[in-house]
Amino acid sequence: MALRHYILDVCLSTPVDCATTVHGLLSIFHEQEMTETLHDTDGHGCLATFVGKNGRVVMVRVHSQGLVTIDLQCYDDDNIVQLDNLLNALEKKLKVLLHGNITRIKRLPALRRGAEVDRYWPTADGRLMEYDIDRVVYEEDSPYQNIKILHSQQFGNILVLNGDVNLAESDLAYTQAIMGSGKENYAGKEVLILGGGDGGILAEVVKQKPKMVTMVEIDQKVIDGCKMHMRKTCGNILDNLKGDCYQILVEDCVPVLKKYVLDGKTFDYVINDLTAVPISTEPEEDSTWEFLRLILDLSIKVLRSTGKYFTQGNSVNLTEALSLYEEQLGKLSCPVGFSKEVVCVPSYLELWVFYTVWKK
Repeated sequence: MALRHYILDVCLSTPVDCATTVHGLLSIFHEQEMTETLHDTDGHGCLATFVGKNGRVVMVRVHSQGLVTIDLQCYDDDNIVQLDNLLNALEKKLKVLLHGNITRIKRLPALRRGAEVDRYWPTADGRLMEYDIDRVVYEEDSPYQNIKILHSQQFGNILVLNGDVNLAESDLAYTQAIMGSGKENYAGKEVLILGGGDGGILAEVVKQKPKMVTMVEIDQKVIDGCKMHMRKTCGNILDNLKGDCYQILVEDCVPVLKKYVLDGKTFDYVINDLTAVPISTEPEEDSTWEFLRLILDLSIKVLRSTGKYFTQGNSVNLTEALSLYEEQLGKLSCPVGFSKEVVCVPSYLELWVFYTVWKK
């Protein structure tokens, strides 16, 4: 079962008489054989609900501050033409009743609530986005996270981890940005990838004939899902855990990094694809910040003096969180420099920041 939720908002230049406005709409609802109930709002305008056939419910609220809101809920199999006609009639009637007092009318496309396929995902800064997702391709719960791969008509298959959009088949721009935006030569180099279970970074680096790439991904189920359903991103690179110039370690990267530090193992490039900069602006209280600092410090320790460390930041709108991340760069075991780049990643529907870090 799914529900459609229509929203009509009418902004007014001055408040209007609440009871008169609701009374003026009654004939429209009676034509639809809908019965009304008036509710006490304790002096905060006027609220009326209307219940009709097939589970239709309309809530009309005339606010005392100069706003009229109408919410219509119906089941997914209801008659769309009839619903559009009802909303058109309400909008037309309000224009007559309110005598030029209207400053703006806004009618939103229907929200589909409770549908089998979830189409709504928030941006990093909390704005709701509706994707053109039409089916769930893959879903598994691993010991670490919920893994979904959803199909979008625009973006291809999209990897979603714990409710966060990670990467779509359309998102080569992400992979290029976290590799240095085409400015680096990986030929003959040693590269360490942290995370990257979708295989996109590994596939692109291997094309440049590096000496050796080591990818450390903790979640086998991410690899399994992506090698079946994200092949436009990873090609066949995930079909085998070892190749001529790469190896995939299905392990926690922290012990691996600590061992590399003890052994004196170093790399020309470290690419951190584990997690975005935390949204929280309390770095001393958020364990994600603690994890981020640990990874940063260990990564710089295994980076050669001429090497570079690449990572994603977060949404360009999260300026405070990004500033806090840059502060963390000044607290590492050795001094570093950094630059950043803003990139449009198609499926993110927001601009994304990427960082390059190097030893001074």
